[in-house]
Amino acid sequence: MKDPRIEELADSLITYSIGLQPGEKILIEVIGPDIPLAQALVRYAYKAGGVPFVSTINHTLLRELLKEFSLEQAQAMTRWDLARMKEMQAYIGIRGGDNVNEWADVPSECMKTYSSNYQKPVHTEQRVPHTRWCVLRYPNAAMAQLANSSIEAFEDFYFKVCNLDYSKMSKAMDPLKELMEKTDRVRIVGPGTDLEFSIKGMPAIKCDGHLNIPDGEIFSAPLKDSVNGRISYNTPSLYQGFTYNNIVLDFENGKIIKATANDTERIESVFNTDEGARYIGEFAIGVNPFISTPMKDTLFDEKIDGSFHFTPGSCYDECNNGNKSAIHWDLVCIQRPDYGGGEIYFDDTLVRKDGRFVLPELEDLNPENLKS
Repeated sequence: MKDPRIEELADSLITYSIGLQPGEKILIEVIGPDIPLAQALVRYAYKAGGVPFVSTINHTLLRELLKEFSLEQAQAMTRWDLARMKEMQAYIGIRGGDNVNEWADVPSECMKTYSSNYQKPVHTEQRVPHTRWCVLRYPNAAMAQLANSSIEAFEDFYFKVCNLDYSKMSKAMDPLKELMEKTDRVRIVGPGTDLEFSIKGMPAIKCDGHLNIPDGEIFSAPLKDSVNGRISYNTPSLYQGFTYNNIVLDFENGKIIKATANDTERIESVFNTDEGARYIGEFAIGVNPFISTPMKDTLFDEKIDGSFHFTPGSCYDECNNGNKSAIHWDLVCIQRPDYGGGEIYFDDTLVRKDGRFVLPELEDLNPENLKS
């Protein structure tokens, strides 16, 4: 028996998120075990008149490959996979690995080779700007464990979040988009945080169910050299198989001049990936009303109600501040009272306090209005 929630999600991904048109090619890439959503996506792609292709990747096998990964391997893989990606008009990536720490012991130099010489040309430089794409996780025991939940309860949460009315959210985002695009100076304050930067002249992009599922953020990018001050992140972040906690970054004229965490040496290695890794590529405000607590899964955590993320690494082409890097690391800070509170100011006007929008034109983005 087909789960109607899976069918609803697959239909929404193909028709709303991707908007697949007759004759268009779509790559459905599965990283993890057999995932029933992939089968449904193939069915709905055919129903829309599209031409689906499927690729499967095993986390454990990929880990074994990466342990001694060389530049020559990366270049060969890039030639093959880049040629395939250039054929595609659309892409849906489904992630569902059983062990989020599977790559924790992969040598950092091998991970840098993989990030810089494979992921960057295939995904950052080709897939992101040249296809209509959407990436999502699929619920499994590992995700439920990270969320401190039973599998059944997590599945209920997952489908509630992913099958949200994103068209309603999109309309509610319009006033914030307009305000951000009129803003010059941003100041963010909170426990251990006093940060200032400019977004003058930068676009604000609505993430309303087209690129990520779950979705629910509006992002911009700071002018590259404008960031000054300190930010203390209050959520854990799983990156390249390691969980970072208590991350604190100090900025001077846009650059991370000091970084500390539960493993300072390791995090410094990440920021030494390339020159752009020490600059910020994205500033975003999270508004998904059904996501309230971090679960060390970026696709969920960056959308948390009352949060923002401030991202070291590469910017997106549609919001280009000139910073390019092999990394793009969405680090999240929650400003609701249960996480210590905090304020966001646009040109000295208080916009959000303790996770709630205070301007009348933005109140539709508060959680009780998005849920109803």
